[in-house]
Amino acid sequence: MTEPQAPGTDTQSLEQDDLQAIDQLQQARQQLRAELAKVIVGQEKVIDQILIAILAQGHCLLEGVPGLAKTLMVSTLARAFDMSFSRIQFTPDLMPSDITGTEVIHEDKATGDRQFKFLKGPVFNNVILADEINRTPPKTQAAMLESMQERQVTIGGQRFELPSPFFVLATQNPIEQEGTYPLPEAQQDRFMFKVFVDYPSYDEEYLVAERTTAMFDPQVQPVLTTDQVKALQQLVRRVPVAPHVIHYALRLVRATRVGETDVPDFVNEWVSWGAGPRAVQYLLLGGKATAALDGRTCVTTDDVKSIAHPTLRHRIITNFNAESEGITADRVTDRLLSTISEAAGDEAVPADVQRALNS
Repeated sequence: MTEPQAPGTDTQSLEQDDLQAIDQLQQARQQLRAELAKVIVGQEKVIDQILIAILAQGHCLLEGVPGLAKTLMVSTLARAFDMSFSRIQFTPDLMPSDITGTEVIHEDKATGDRQFKFLKGPVFNNVILADEINRTPPKTQAAMLESMQERQVTIGGQRFELPSPFFVLATQNPIEQEGTYPLPEAQQDRFMFKVFVDYPSYDEEYLVAERTTAMFDPQVQPVLTTDQVKALQQLVRRVPVAPHVIHYALRLVRATRVGETDVPDFVNEWVSWGAGPRAVQYLLLGGKATAALDGRTCVTTDDVKSIAHPTLRHRIITNFNAESEGITADRVTDRLLSTISEAAGDEAVPADVQRALNS
């Protein structure tokens, strides 16, 4: 007699079609990399994290100095996905209606009647690049919140749904902070990942210089349609997660909360505010997307670890003690990953959760 498997660990919970879709996703990933490589040199880690966020139906906040091809990367990705794309340049005088759209008076020439008509703004596209989002006041930054969270825009009491899939990639500059409006912590929490875009290596920068100073006009071919992307997003949601992986993600996130039971001493010393429940959700969804991209049918703790830094770096708020010692949120995450045990221990799945999983 075989032992019963723990809830959520049965890989057969995925249908045969899903298993074939995971194989196809691996092939699509290689094709996407090949198409992006025609235009973008290097930045494989950044591209992978953006792909994970898209498959997990999340948004990304990119931070990097000017000239690192952040805008080009997003527009090229939109072409490879065969999605509509718009770029919004955030400036101090940008208004919310410049993003969401506005109502204008429209006159029917046949009857002479006048009525308000809604003209959609640039947010009504699949891929949105919010360029230098920290250069606009909080009022305009907040115009993105409903779009990002609810996938809709409300104007004049009317609700307008945004196209699906919908993905926001915002950039901010870590230098030139004078005259900028840093994103509030609550708004940063809406982003699944905060991704650092670093300088290219010597060899990569050589290729950039060689390509961009010559007659170079690469043609990017679409790899996935919008319908295929939506199907893959649903596939990621169906990837099973074992209880011990959920427990690990919970322990990792809860260990960032100052004053809670069993929080490591270095957290109480360096952190003023920890991560909320969204961090657990995104660690698990990102783990599912990572597993699917790797061709696996279940999530491991290594998958959670691999996305811990981009998930937690904008959710862990360090205090003055940490800043005075040069301790960043990434350093805190490093210590957490080496401290928090992966073992399931004696933890048991609560009875009500067990019943829900078995139903």
